[in-house]
Amino acid sequence: MGTLPDISRRALARLGLAFGAAITLKPAIAAEEDMILESGVMVRMRDGVRLATDIYRPAKGGKALPGAFPVILERTPYGRNVVSRSELSVAEPTPKSRADVARFFVKQGYVVVYQDCRGRYGSEGAFVKYLSDGADGFDCCSWLVTQPWCNGKIGTMGLSYAAHTQGALGCANPPGVAAMFLDSGGFSNAYQGGIRQGGAFEMKQVTWALPAAIEAPESKADPVRLAALKTIDIKGWFARMPWKRGHSPLTPAPEYEDYVYDQWEHGRFDDYWKQMGLYAQGFYDQFPDAAMVHMSSWYDPYPRTATDNYIGLSKRKKGPVRLILGPWTHGDRSRSWAGEVDFGKEATIDGNLAPDFWQLRLRWFDRWLKGEKNGVDTEPTVRLFVMGGGSGRRNAEGRMEHGGHWRAEADWPLPGTQLTPYYLHERGRLSAETPKAGSAPLSYDFDPRHPVPSIGGTITSGEPVMRGGAYDQTENATIFGAQPPYLPLAARSDVLVFETEPLAEDVEVTGTISATLWIASDCLDTDFTLKLIDVYPPNPDYPQGFAMNLTDGILRCRYRDSWDKPAPLVPGQPTKITIDAFPTSNLFKKGHKIRLDISSSNFPHFDVNPNTGGPEGGGGGAWKVALNQVFIDQDRPSHVMLPIIPARG
Repeated sequence: MGTLPDISRRALARLGLAFGAAITLKPAIAAEEDMILESGVMVRMRDGVRLATDIYRPAKGGKALPGAFPVILERTPYGRNVVSRSELSVAEPTPKSRADVARFFVKQGYVVVYQDCRGRYGSEGAFVKYLSDGADGFDCCSWLVTQPWCNGKIGTMGLSYAAHTQGALGCANPPGVAAMFLDSGGFSNAYQGGIRQGGAFEMKQVTWALPAAIEAPESKADPVRLAALKTIDIKGWFARMPWKRGHSPLTPAPEYEDYVYDQWEHGRFDDYWKQMGLYAQGFYDQFPDAAMVHMSSWYDPYPRTATDNYIGLSKRKKGPVRLILGPWTHGDRSRSWAGEVDFGKEATIDGNLAPDFWQLRLRWFDRWLKGEKNGVDTEPTVRLFVMGGGSGRRNAEGRMEHGGHWRAEADWPLPGTQLTPYYLHERGRLSAETPKAGSAPLSYDFDPRHPVPSIGGTITSGEPVMRGGAYDQTENATIFGAQPPYLPLAARSDVLVFETEPLAEDVEVTGTISATLWIASDCLDTDFTLKLIDVYPPNPDYPQGFAMNLTDGILRCRYRDSWDKPAPLVPGQPTKITIDAFPTSNLFKKGHKIRLDISSSNFPHFDVNPNTGGPEGGGGGAWKVALNQVFIDQDRPSHVMLPIIPARG
C-alpha cells in the first residue's frame, strides 16, 4: 500500500467516497452539558468497507463547541463502546467506560474518536487479525483531518491490539499523526514476539481467538455457531494435541481458525511476516515524525517489541521517542504485583511516574498536540523498573515481597552495560569461570507428550489454560499440565538446572538475555528453552526458598542458522545454537543465586515440537521422544550472556 505523506486536506476532501468518507446513516447523537457523542458514524475505507466510529466532541450547554480541536484516536477490536479492563487507577479500581475516558480528554479540549476494527462489533468487512489495520488506520486518519472539528493534529492511544493498530498505521505514515502512546504492543516483528518466538508458536493466539470468535458479529447472528463456541472445553483441547485444521477448538469459527493456522503454519520468516501490521521494523523509515511513547512490562508479551521499536525509531525520527518498562503483567500498570510476587508501592504508574495513567497520557498529548510547555520534553528518555531488593517474606495478601524501584536512564540498552558470560558446568554450577576440558555432556529425554508446564512468564490472554507473571517454579493444582505430587520444575529429569553459589554481593541484570549452547539431538528437529530465575534462600514463609522466574526464551532448532531457510539437525552432531529471551531488569541480592534452566518445552506458552521435523502447525502424525544433549566442555562452552549493570555510587 502506498503512503500519502504530502496529501492536503483539500485533496483528501475531493477524494470523497474513494476512501475516508463517512456515511452517517442516522448515527445516534447523545448530548451532555459539556460533551456531544455522535455514535455509529460509518467511515468508508478505500475498498468500500465501512467502519463504525464514535466521536466525542467538546460542548457547552449540550451544543458542540465551534472550532477545530486536536483528535485522540483509538482503533480497537474490543468494542468502541465496551469498557476497557485497563482504564483504571489505584484510586479508581473500577474500569472506566469509553465514554468516561473520552470525557476526561474532552474536558481538556480534545475530540476523542473510537473506531471498531474491520469485521468487529459494528464495523463491516472480514476480520483477519492484524492484517488490515495499516490501510484502515491510514484511511481513518485521512478522514479525520478533513473534518471541520479536527485541527489537523492526531494523537493515537491504546493497549495491546489497540497498540498494534497504532504500529500498523504508523507504518503507513498517515496524515496528521503528531503523537502516539503505544501501550504493550505495536509489533516490531511479530515473528519474534507476540505470534511466534524463536521459531515456536505462541499458543495465546488460540486462547485469544476463542472468546474473540464468541463476540464476533457472525457468531451473534448465528445461534448454532454461538452455542458451539460456548461449549468448547479449551482445557480439554489443550490436553488432546496435536490438532488439525478443520478439527480444532476454533473450527466452529472458520475465519478465526484460518488466520490462526496461517500464523501457525508459516514457520519460515517469509513475506507473510513482513506485512504491514506485523513488521514495523521493515517500515521504520516511513513512520511519521511523531512524538512516541513505547511502554511495556517485564511479564508482558511485548517488552522486546517496545525496546526494538524504541531503538529503531529513536535513531530515525525527529520527534522524541520514549521508553517505559514496568514490572507488570499485560496492561496491569496500576497493580503492584504480578502472579505470586509483589513489587511494592513504587511499582505502579500511579504516584510514581504520574498521578495516574490518564494524567501520564494527557501531559504527553498536551505537549505534542497543543504545544503546552509542561516539561514533558525534559523528562528522562528511558524509565524502567528494577525488580528486587525486597524482604522475600509473604505479605498480608499472601504474595512474596520482591520489591524494586524506578530508575531514569538516557538510552536503551543502558550505557555502561557489561555483557558477562556465565558458563554451564558439571554438577549444575553456573559461574564466570570457563569450563574445563573433558567435561561430559548432559543429556535428557524430551517427551513431547509430557512437556514442561508453563508457570508464569510473558503471557497474556491465556486464561483458563495459562497466566503470566512471577511465580515460584513449583507445580501445583492450578497449573495446566502439572501432575501430583506437584514438585519443583527443577526435580524434572528433562530440566537441566545451573546455579551460581550464593552471591557475595548484589548483582543487577538489566537488558536482553541470550544463551549460546552447544547441543545435539538424535532427532531431525527439537526445541531448546531457557529460563532465568532469581533463587531466594529459605525463610520461615518459604522454607524451600522461592525460585522466581524473570524471563524465558525458546529456539526451534530447524531455524538455528536461518529464519527463512530451516534445515534439519544432523542426529548426534554437536551444533551451536543461540536462544534469545525477552529483556528484564532484576537486582539479585546478596545471598541469592542466579539460576538458568535449560529444557526443551514450555507448554502451553509455546507449541510443543514433535521432534520429527514435520511441517509446522501439527496436523497429527507420530511424535518422537528426543534424546537431547548440552555440551559444557572447554571446546564447546555453553553459556548465558548476562547484561550486568555496575553498582552506582
